[in-house]
Amino acid sequence: MTLRVRLFMVAVLCCTAWSVGLAETPAPVRTPREALGLLKVGNDRFIRNASAPVSLSAGTREELAKGQRPWAMVLSCADSRVPPEHIFNVGLGELFVIRTAGQVMDKSILASLESGAEHLHIPLMVVMGHESCDAVHAATTHKGEPLGPNLDYVVKAIKVGTSRTPAERTELRTAILANVEQVINDALTGSTVLRRLVDTQKLLVVGGYYELASGRVMFSEPASSGPAPKTAPAPKPPAPVRGPVAAREPAPAPAGN
Repeated sequence: MTLRVRLFMVAVLCCTAWSVGLAETPAPVRTPREALGLLKVGNDRFIRNASAPVSLSAGTREELAKGQRPWAMVLSCADSRVPPEHIFNVGLGELFVIRTAGQVMDKSILASLESGAEHLHIPLMVVMGHESCDAVHAATTHKGEPLGPNLDYVVKAIKVGTSRTPAERTELRTAILANVEQVINDALTGSTVLRRLVDTQKLLVVGGYYELASGRVMFSEPASSGPAPKTAPAPKPPAPVRGPVAAREPAPAPAGN
């Protein structure tokens, strides 16, 4: 199974008015497109240093203790500079967030995504890479020396998606986009649940690329669970990421330290 992930710049979304108080809780999200629109609006506020305050009050926490209704799930890097709740200017209980070095997929992460999509009925899944990703840089520059069983597991997983031409491996941004593409491919290849929800249009899966300095997130075209079309070689970014790519073979669980 293969797919294409095409990255494009987030359109600037204009707002007619801004609240000076706490950000209101958004109306229940009913469609994947509505969820994606809310992320774009929140990121636009973040870019312009106009983030709306969100409620972290005891009342909000007490209400959420009764149950959660997140409207988007984000698989992102564990990097301290990439907090999805701030990047998308959302409050408690709105995002279902999973973070790991390089967004590397394993069974526990895949199970978490399935749980969010099927049991919490989350309509949107974002796999978000970011500028200057240390995990991807380590994988693309790794010469084969052992780093320890757990780090070797992460490096090996990232290398599958970034092992392309020598020129592409030296361009970190291209490698990061390729890794996002591979992680989405791994998720849809490894999960019949996610594929079914994508096929029935109950789940939208997109890639993202976060620019550290500007705060901007670029989103991909929606992923499909079917094969990608054959295309000619793509030009340099921000053109579409090359594809198709092969699915990553499941790696064995890392040994303990």
